Amino acid sequence: MAMPGVYAYTATPLPVADDGAELAEILSRDIPWEVYMTARLIADKDLQLIRRYDKRSEELQASLLDESGPAYIEAFLTVLRNVTKEETVQYILALLLQMLRANPARAALFHQVGEAHAAAGGASELNPYVVLLRLLQRADWFTQEKSCKLLTRVIAARPHRGAPFVHVAGSSAAAAASGPAGSSGSAGDPAEPHITSFVEWLCGQLRRPSNPTKSVPTAISALAVLLRDKATRGLFTSAGGVGLLAPLLRSCTGPTSSQLAYEICLCVWQLSYHKPALQALAASGVSKGLVEVVKSAAWCMPLAHFAFQLPAACQFFPLFACSGVSKGLVEVVKSAQKEKVVRVALLSLRNLLGEPDLGAASDMVEAGLPKVLATRGLQSWGDEDIPELLEALGEALKEQAVVLSSWEKYKKEVLSGSLDWSPMHSSEGFWRSHVDKFEDKDFQLLRVLLKLLESSRETRTLAVACNDVGRFVEYHPHGRYIVADLRGKELMMHLMKHPDADVQKRSLLAVQKIMLPRDKLDFMLAASSGA
Repeated sequence: MAMPGVYAYTATPLPVADDGAELAEILSRDIPWEVYMTARLIADKDLQLIRRYDKRSEELQASLLDESGPAYIEAFLTVLRNVTKEETVQYILALLLQMLRANPARAALFHQVGEAHAAAGGASELNPYVVLLRLLQRADWFTQEKSCKLLTRVIAARPHRGAPFVHVAGSSAAAAASGPAGSSGSAGDPAEPHITSFVEWLCGQLRRPSNPTKSVPTAISALAVLLRDKATRGLFTSAGGVGLLAPLLRSCTGPTSSQLAYEICLCVWQLSYHKPALQALAASGVSKGLVEVVKSAAWCMPLAHFAFQLPAACQFFPLFACSGVSKGLVEVVKSAQKEKVVRVALLSLRNLLGEPDLGAASDMVEAGLPKVLATRGLQSWGDEDIPELLEALGEALKEQAVVLSSWEKYKKEVLSGSLDWSPMHSSEGFWRSHVDKFEDKDFQLLRVLLKLLESSRETRTLAVACNDVGRFVEYHPHGRYIVADLRGKELMMHLMKHPDADVQKRSLLAVQKIMLPRDKLDFMLAASSGA
């Protein structure tokens, strides 16, 4: 079921990802560095280093960093730690991002500073992780976004990258670290608590974005990098992030959001190698979104784009199955405008089919994957691996696909948390035959429909759920009393004020069915069908 409170992100065309002009504008400011030394916020040595570096040519700055890189990073971190003025914090962040754009390898300088301070017993506040994590809590979006980008690069460049995390459920390090945490320097990654905090912040941005148009792309872009690490996949899964991907993927299948779709697919693909994530992905609706993306892909990304490789054998696999990721992936396969998106979507679908017990094949068939594979197989592709993936997926579907009964299909759709206008929702025969099954497990499915009315942000899901609750009232002999006892009438009346006209109409009709006695309801339905 869709997670309550998940932000309904709508993909919108964004400016080109290169924010060089924005950084240049920030760096055109004149900062009174002497004031901060007078206020004892920075030391004299920090002032001298900043003066020597600021407003210099790129060649001179590179030379200074080659000569005394850690000293300059320490001076910049001191400003970020001690100065609260927004303009100055933004300036230093822009300066650091400009430095890493010129030479990404300089991210290692941050760790030299941190390790030097730790070895000397220095203040932990100058730890680059601590400094940047604090900046994520600032109010202005520029500071949040640039701190997020910096932190992503610093984490990706950490010296202990690849070391397991000790406190992640299911991590191999938990068994390896038989002694107290920290009793051995090689027991795990010392950055684990900081990365945990960062992943939780990123999940928070997916749920409740600070910026309505930029938070989600920024967070997904960071996750696409961080999830290359096996241990970070465990952190993201533990933080409840897997269930956030499917609704995002379904919202960005248009041509203006191909980069976001690609990075979400990249996250899904990387998570598909982590067993605790697979069950949630398979049930989240992602397969459908992936198929939609693949349906309309138009150009190729060279194979060399995949500079990092995941293990050929799936080492991990259990959360993708309850999040409906399969359906989202199908949507992606249908509508992608770029071959790089198609490729990673197909790879994700292949991994989901690699675990038959997840039941993802039926989701893919319902989402129309066989037809998409046949259509795509007739195209010419610049990436020679795509035809092989299309053929392999077609064969796997033939082996695994199971035809579900109409009730099983309906139940699966409702539990996925995303509803569509399939024939079952309006079929009189379906409702007459299956309305008694709503009584199973103390009306579990009816309770899920009512929960969707309360928490879903998708207008189509709300309209279909209103329809289905109304159908239950119409066909169940005690439907109006059961729905009223479960607060269904209040939820419907609230939706009568919804901005979407179809939701208003469906909720009004459902309220009428709840309030009218059986004889008057039958008369109203007979009159409406006669009209």
